[in-house]
Amino acid sequence: MTWWRHLHQKFSGRIRQRVTRLGLIYTVLTLSVGLAAFLSANNLLFLIFAALLSTLLISGFVSRLGLAGLEIDVELPEHLSAKIPATGRVKVKNDKPWMPSFSIHLEGSAESGFSRKLFFPVIPGNGSVNELVSLTFPRRGQYREDSFILSTRFPFGFTERRVRVAIERDIVVYPSVLPQPGFEQILADLEGEISVHRQGRGDEFHRIRPYEFNENVRHVDWKKTARTGELQVREFVREEQPTVEIVLDLDVPESEKTWLEKSIECCAYLSWSLHERNAPFRFRSQLCDLEYSRSSDVYAILRVLALAQPSGFSAPLELNENNRMCVVFSLRSSRPVATEGRNSGNT
Repeated sequence: MTWWRHLHQKFSGRIRQRVTRLGLIYTVLTLSVGLAAFLSANNLLFLIFAALLSTLLISGFVSRLGLAGLEIDVELPEHLSAKIPATGRVKVKNDKPWMPSFSIHLEGSAESGFSRKLFFPVIPGNGSVNELVSLTFPRRGQYREDSFILSTRFPFGFTERRVRVAIERDIVVYPSVLPQPGFEQILADLEGEISVHRQGRGDEFHRIRPYEFNENVRHVDWKKTARTGELQVREFVREEQPTVEIVLDLDVPESEKTWLEKSIECCAYLSWSLHERNAPFRFRSQLCDLEYSRSSDVYAILRVLALAQPSGFSAPLELNENNRMCVVFSLRSSRPVATEGRNSGNT
């Protein structure tokens, strides 16, 4: 029966159909009338049977013609992050020059990011319709092809015809930058270290605080001291902010993929948070060494994180353990972890 399967696939193309409950009832009714017509040789029953059959055939033809000539185009934002809703635009075009398509449903596969099913009452001939949709991608990485399903029950609802449309595209979805348990604490520790480093003599006034032992008396604010009765000093902001270093060790076995995914999301969260605070930072792994200096750089870092995969490297990742402003994500026992210092991180 291989030849029959091949002939059926060639005839049906990409379109598949499913008989609905109404179609099943209609089919049983048609067969019953046909059987009664042949048994009784009643001409009226033959006319009714012919009308029922022609209605069934016309329904299938119109339904199939309604799905023919439809094209899908999806416009997405330039930057996408996993698990974060984004607004896109779906365009369905009808290439048939004279015949509109009625009652068209559109749904996406699990990897397409679609969260709901779209309905288009009518798509005019040689025209198009647009719809804004909310997209949520479940995971980071590269998406090369998405599939969408067009379906219709028009005109009578006897069958549901479905056609799968594949769209080839090359998009990169960044890791989620949403905070998870433990991420905000690492960021708070970093902000504390940054605040400590920002203290000192500079051009911009920071605050007045109580005098600490061995501080230069030239910084004492005598007016504030007179009012409070305790020594108060002026504190200034340093001209240069310290650079935070985020280090991700990709030398991870396949069995630790869950750990790596969480570490990548934490790196993405820290990078995005430091970017929003306009704090200088640097990201390093075995594959790259990127320094943030302008807004576009953060997307280059997020892209590297989106495509990162566990791999074995012959050369070990060098770490500067003397750097207090360093967050390290590594499974190696010789590397610093979160419990060993407020400057390091390990998820």
